Amino acid sequence: MQQMGNAMQSIHIELPDTLAAELDALMQTGWFLNKNELICLALVEFARRHRLALAEQFQQEDIAWALRQKEDAQE
Repeated sequence: MQQMGNAMQSIHIELPDTLAAELDALMQTGWFLNKNELICLALVEFARRHRLALAEQFQQEDIAWALRQKEDAQE
């Protein structure tokens, strides 16, 4: 599942046997060609679903930091 124009990095992960068996079942039923394709798609989907929440969290942390800086400056 290489995206066009993007360099690829390699990572190593360890999975519990039960999860590995679930991945194998998805491949055997034809949903995915291999574990690499399945895991890449799962990570892309995770990032897509959580991107907004992560951005919001970072913004809230930045605002809280700025408010603390402002309070410290007023003291």
